[in-house]
Amino acid sequence: MLEIDGSVLEGGGQVLRIAVALSCLCRIPVKVVKIRAGRNKPGLAAQHLQGIELCKSLCKARVVGAYLGSTEVEFHPQTIIGGRHSADTKTAGSVALLVQIALPVALFSSSPVELSLRGGTNAEMAPQIDYITEVLRPNFEKFGATFEYELLRRGYFPRGGGHCVFSVNPIEKLKPVVSVDLGQVSKAYGWSFVAGTLPLRLAEQMADGARRGMGKISLEVEEYKESASMAPDNCSGVILCCQTTTGCLLGGSALGNRKEEPPETGRRAAKEIKEALSLGACVDQHMQDQLIILMALADGESRIRTGVITLHTKTAIHVAELMTKATFTLIPEGDTTIIQCQGIGLKNSHTLL
Repeated sequence: MLEIDGSVLEGGGQVLRIAVALSCLCRIPVKVVKIRAGRNKPGLAAQHLQGIELCKSLCKARVVGAYLGSTEVEFHPQTIIGGRHSADTKTAGSVALLVQIALPVALFSSSPVELSLRGGTNAEMAPQIDYITEVLRPNFEKFGATFEYELLRRGYFPRGGGHCVFSVNPIEKLKPVVSVDLGQVSKAYGWSFVAGTLPLRLAEQMADGARRGMGKISLEVEEYKESASMAPDNCSGVILCCQTTTGCLLGGSALGNRKEEPPETGRRAAKEIKEALSLGACVDQHMQDQLIILMALADGESRIRTGVITLHTKTAIHVAELMTKATFTLIPEGDTTIIQCQGIGLKNSHTLL
């Protein structure tokens, strides 16, 4: 069994998510200790517990120590199986973070997988579900991995209650990706939304702020109000996408809050894209760490140009190198860094494929 210190680097739930996912994929039993030691409330919260339970279901694992507040968990994986698997945080815990832990595992299952996930769809401190479907999915598709999804209900802080269903077809292996040339912006677009009792004019103001934040780059933003059946609670936010002539897709997002004027919310979302563009990065700062596990598993050498390496990315690389034979090299080039990885070429062993 491989023991992993959950307090290293980022010191939060990311270590646990990557360790459990790679445990399933590489069939390596793991013991994660000091879980979320760097947080105000250490140990497993509902969201992390449901992520473990989801992977337990996906690979028929034996798990020890998985309960709320636990700071130490053992995970003993078996074969990854298809079928329907579900998780419900019963809070506003992020659905997107459940996708992060389960999606790589589902790609190497024995048959198609359906993930029925409940919780928060648009929450702070985690990707909005729209970022997962509009930005993460196209970036995953470069590796030969994709998914279909159905958004049945949105869930916001503090009540949650969102519901998404993701459908994943297994693959034989992941392709390496080389993305080091940003190219020129070819299209920028996005969505600005309000829900509940919030007026549409807030969405319009956020969209205006986003357009101003993008400067000379033309930005098309759809402004809308969620239906009461889709989103009965109050929330507002912006999701932006930017495509380039070399196939790069960068994203930016922000949620509205009472302490911030709506135009500033839009500008925050635009700033995430503008910063990446100004550096010449081929992915935005939030996509960096989410690609590490795919680079580690891919069949060959991947090279991706990023901006400043985030702590989340350093954490993802640390765990991936501990659990696989993949080797990562960080190559500084001006204001950017090329993340280079020789992947292990993991293959789906199931004869179905």
